[in-house]
Amino acid sequence: MNWNDAAVPTASAGPIEKVLYEVKKTIVGQDVLLERLIVALLARGHILVEGVPGVAKTLAVKSLATAIGGDFHRVQFTPDLVPADIVGTRVYHQPTGEFQVQLGPVFTNLLLADEINRAPAKVQSALLETMQERQVTIGRETHKLPNPFLVMATQNPIENEGVYPLPEAQVDRFMMKVLVGYPSVTEEFVVVERALAPAAVIQRIIDPATLISLQQQADQVYVDPSLIEYAVQVAHATREPARIGLTDLARYVTFGASPRSSISLVLAARALAFIRGREYVVPDDITDLAPDVLRHRLVLSYEALSDDITPDVILSKIMANLAIPEPAGRGR
Repeated sequence: MNWNDAAVPTASAGPIEKVLYEVKKTIVGQDVLLERLIVALLARGHILVEGVPGVAKTLAVKSLATAIGGDFHRVQFTPDLVPADIVGTRVYHQPTGEFQVQLGPVFTNLLLADEINRAPAKVQSALLETMQERQVTIGRETHKLPNPFLVMATQNPIENEGVYPLPEAQVDRFMMKVLVGYPSVTEEFVVVERALAPAAVIQRIIDPATLISLQQQADQVYVDPSLIEYAVQVAHATREPARIGLTDLARYVTFGASPRSSISLVLAARALAFIRGREYVVPDDITDLAPDVLRHRLVLSYEALSDDITPDVILSKIMANLAIPEPAGRGR
């Protein structure tokens, strides 16, 4: 079978296309970011977005939340936040003499953690349970989060003062890290032109129940075992690059990607195949997503920083040295 055959659109992918079309009423360009947001939603993952101010990161999430009919909360992370500001707390109710639970802003469908690296580690770690277990423990009570649930966190890469690096355990909980750059000249012209007119009104295309149904349909996308092995090989090569003949990279990588990266890569590729209208994953789905899934999971050495070696450089060399599998068929 030729894995590069043109995908035949399916009826199940129709709502996703309509959601993207609706969001693009307010977002110019940023196709990669929007596609990755949908991938994260379908794969039940979370996404970390790094970009300079003013590139529509917040607007993208708000527009997406409106299009899927879900609740949206935004939390501006600052150094004076405490965990209770995020997950909620117990409040004493004087008339009854009892403590009542006041739920925090994480109880939503889409949570925007704006400039997450401005809050101290204690606040950042408050999101760990919500992102992994999709629940919050307040006192002795555990509260389930709404379904679907997506955390989109943003980072500003141009400021170093007053910021706290994210703990590695939390970074690993993000399925993807997407880098957002400046728009092109043509795109920026359209942005300015749209700013002169009243803002477009985003209509609700689906509802959370429909999104859950789409998630279940994406779960049925077939992944060939050879592609699973390829995803594992890519992740493993970040830990031991010498195994694939890249001995010179070993000094640049202190810690490679965790096994969670292999899981995330396959799940994300399955969702991407669904978006592209296929019932099976092809190698391009994995290679397209590998940088976004793996770049934030590599811990580089000081030597890499001094030599201006980035995670993307390392990943590109690893993937260039690994043979892309060519399964004989879809397996069905």
